[in-house]
Amino acid sequence: MKKKAIAAVSAEHKRYLKKLRREDGVVHAARIGLLLLLLGLWELVAAMQWVDPFIISSPSRIARTIGELAADGSLFYHVGTTLWETLAGFAIAVGLGTGIALALWWSERARRVLEPYIVVLNSLPKIALGPVIIIWFGTGSASIVFMTVLVGIIVATLNMLSGFLAADKNKILLLTSMGANKWQILTKLVLPSSLPDFIGMLKVCVGMAWIGSIMGEYIVSKAGLGYLIVYGGQVFRLDLVMAATFILCLLAAGMYAPVALAERLLVKK
Repeated sequence: MKKKAIAAVSAEHKRYLKKLRREDGVVHAARIGLLLLLLGLWELVAAMQWVDPFIISSPSRIARTIGELAADGSLFYHVGTTLWETLAGFAIAVGLGTGIALALWWSERARRVLEPYIVVLNSLPKIALGPVIIIWFGTGSASIVFMTVLVGIIVATLNMLSGFLAADKNKILLLTSMGANKWQILTKLVLPSSLPDFIGMLKVCVGMAWIGSIMGEYIVSKAGLGYLIVYGGQVFRLDLVMAATFILCLLAAGMYAPVALAERLLVKK
């Protein structure tokens, strides 16, 4: 009797998993179909000149521009420049932001003193500091990396601090009553429980890193995708602007994918 019940549950579970896989397949197919539909409509609007292609470009013109950039080797140079600036700023912002959040969780007095300043810094338009950053770090990549860090670090700090403070107070009280010290509470409870918040922070910081690096390249750069966008706008080469923007979308999606995979593998829902 028990074996029959187990077999029935197993068969039902297999049907459930099959249904989930089928639903995932439908969602992925719908995403791809929607993208192809939008690209096709865009190409049609440009080809029929319902809107001037000079203004909106078209997928075929973007592909041709990317091919030209790849042929002369400049594409990989500009992509590589922006990519390393973004990754460096992202890593520094995440590392420092998490470290600052840990320090603020550890010391309630420091948190109460510094929290208003952190909120004010978060609301400050970072681009307003552009001239100061150029004076401090010069006109090279260091300024762009610093801008990327500046944009992401406060977001990382606030997100992780919120995650640390959200740890179950009753569990903390229980561990304290059993003689656990603060380090043990941090490592055994707070850090494991804040893993979903860490993944969420990474998702946000991916976007902030690209915003920061492109913002920095708008202000001061001699290479990079932001430089191509600014240059294309100045000389009215909108195909170049759209091509650089399209490549940015691909790079951002590629950077987001490992974070999404980590969420699926590490965070239980």
